[in-house]
Formats: sequence, C-alpha cells, structure tokens
Amino acid sequence: MLSSLAVASDNPFNDMSSKALAQSLGLPYLSLKTELKFVNQFDYLLIKYHEHLMLAKTGKGAPKPVSVDFTSGAVDHRRRFGGGKGQDIAKAVGLNKRSNLSVLDATAGLGRDSFVLASLGCHVGLCERVGFVRAMLEDGLYRASLHFEVNDIAARMSLMKGDITTLSDQRFDVVFLDPMYPHTDKSSAAAKKEMAFFRDLVGKDDDADLLLPKALDIAEYRVVVKRPKGAPYLNSTEPTYKLEGKSGRFDIYVLKSLDVN
Repeated sequence: MLSSLAVASDNPFNDMSSKALAQSLGLPYLSLKTELKFVNQFDYLLIKYHEHLMLAKTGKGAPKPVSVDFTSGAVDHRRRFGGGKGQDIAKAVGLNKRSNLSVLDATAGLGRDSFVLASLGCHVGLCERVGFVRAMLEDGLYRASLHFEVNDIAARMSLMKGDITTLSDQRFDVVFLDPMYPHTDKSSAAAKKEMAFFRDLVGKDDDADLLLPKALDIAEYRVVVKRPKGAPYLNSTEPTYKLEGKSGRFDIYVLKSLDVN
C-alpha cells in the first residue's frame, strides 16, 4: 500500500533532509514543482510545510494535510479544557488511584492520547511501527519540545525504538492499546479524514489480537484497550471491567491493584 506514498520537497532548503527521510523510510522522493492538486504520480505525499511534517492527499478536492501538532487546535484545547483527571482515559489508566504512572502507548499513532496522559503527569513511552507515522510523531515531539507552554509535557514523552515485541525486558505500570479499527458514521469529520488517510496507506491492524498477550506480559498493574462501541473484545478476552463513553469504551484488564496503601 505504501507504494502510493512518496516524500516530497517544495523548497530547495528542505531537499537534502527530505531525500534523507525518503531513503530512511524506503520511499520514493519527489521534487514538487506544482500544486498538490496537480500531482498524479502518488496518492499521498509526506512533505515539510511551514516547519510541520505533513501527510497530504494529492489531486483535486483533497482535504487539508494532517500533521502531529501538540501546540494548537483540538489537542491544545483538550489540554486546557478537557477535564483533567476526570477524563475517562485518566480513570481508565488509574490516575484516580495513583499519580506519576509510567505508561506504554503501544499503538501511538498521532500521539494524542499519549499527550493527554503526559499532560496529566504520566511518563509515556510511545511505540509506532509504521515508518512515516513515526517520522510525523518525531517531528511533532521535536516542535513541542521547543514550545514554552508544552515543553515540560513533551519531556515526559519518549519515542521508543521498535515496537511492543522488542520491549520484553522492560516494564510499565500501564500498557495502553488503541489498534486501528474502522470508524463509524458517527466519527467526527476530522477523525474520518485522518482514518481514511491511514486506512489507505496502512490498512487495519490485522494482528491487533496478538497485542493483548504481549501487553499483559510487560504491564505491572493493568492494560487498557480503547475500543469503539460495539467492537469485540481484543483477543476475545473479556476485561476485568470497562468504562463506557458516548462513542467508545475503555476495556481495563487489571493485574494488581493501583491503590496506595
């Protein structure tokens, strides 16, 4: 599927770094000489634009590009007004019982849940096995580290080498899983756009069920799985309990209590 993706540069100052990124990801490189709507060699381009590494759909009528940005927009609004430790994700990982948890986000994607947890005081390791998504995460984390309002949050986020299968000798208080799952018609327009991008390029997580046993091996206290409403349990394994939200739920697999004696 990734044959429909290339790394591009529309600025001579970015040519060298863009070519190096293309080589590291094993993707073609395109020197962009025209507007995105006129590009027909590739369906998507990974391109540096206004200091953001963005994933852009090509062709006429394409939606706006997607980037990892922890300093503005919906992510920043959630940091300011999202409800703090009263959010379901905070309760799911156990922040109502203990602070300063170490969390592995084993399916980090664009890093938004990781950022929420880090903003609430967790130390978060992020795993992302898809190369171009990992590059976008790395770019977003770097820019966040330079931003005076969120650099302390970014400092609690570490992009791990490899994926969950390479971390068998490491332990985390909590492992968080949010494998790719088809979004419903009730998804927001932004979520639909992003998921459409990633479904086109990556597909769904066919091995999602295998993540749960691995997560249970390296979690100290619990594994939390984020699922849409109506989705089957991961690996057909019923959780200890679940938290239901408006559009989704958190399945919590408890290994031992987080309660502080």
